[in-house]
Amino acid sequence: MENYFNYFTEIEERFLRRRGGGLLLSTLDWALIETWKDAGIPLEAVLRGIDAAFDRYDQRPSKTKKVNALAYCSQEVLSAVEDMKEAAVGAADAPLVSEKYNPRGFEPETIAAFLRRNAALLEAAELPEKAGVSIRTVAQQAAKTLRELAADTETKSAPRLEDLERRLTVMEEKLLAALLASTADEEIVSIRAEADRDLAPYRRKMSASQIEQLQKQYVQKRLLEKYKLPRLSLFYM
Repeated sequence: MENYFNYFTEIEERFLRRRGGGLLLSTLDWALIETWKDAGIPLEAVLRGIDAAFDRYDQRPSKTKKVNALAYCSQEVLSAVEDMKEAAVGAADAPLVSEKYNPRGFEPETIAAFLRRNAALLEAAELPEKAGVSIRTVAQQAAKTLRELAADTETKSAPRLEDLERRLTVMEEKLLAALLASTADEEIVSIRAEADRDLAPYRRKMSASQIEQLQKQYVQKRLLEKYKLPRLSLFYM
């Protein structure tokens, strides 16, 4: 199973370097990276796509507009995926990428500290209230489980990161579902409208399914930011 624990930082660094610095990634950019990760798009394909998009941009005789969003690279990323698939045809079980996961930074004590920090943030969060939905209960249960996982991690010299990541993913999905159910419809509609405005210049570069998934990720990220809730995945260590 391919490891993507450096997925976000590699993409961020490559995009900012090719863009020439400037502002950090936006909510839309991070949401797009998540859609690529969730779709199983290899890191190497994303990096190739970013380079191809900027190579094409650099060849333009007139550069009146600076590349300000990662969505500019979306078509080239998908093209890179197709190219890698074609290159792998005929090679039995040929992996799409050759990179290997470097476990540095995932020592037990580092993971335990990350889990406890997230537990504290969940316990301290001021969460919305809605009849029939108890996001507070979900958050408190998640915090308790995180502290248990932290204690368990410290008793093992080499925790199974994939097993832990699956546990954290399930917990985060439950938390997000409860948060969405607790949020007023008007607020969600407002955030989706904001996502649509940000997406408008790039709609032609994406399929309908990509846009739908990106809108979903965008809403989730904005709600998590508003209520100061942490991302539980080890990707965010």
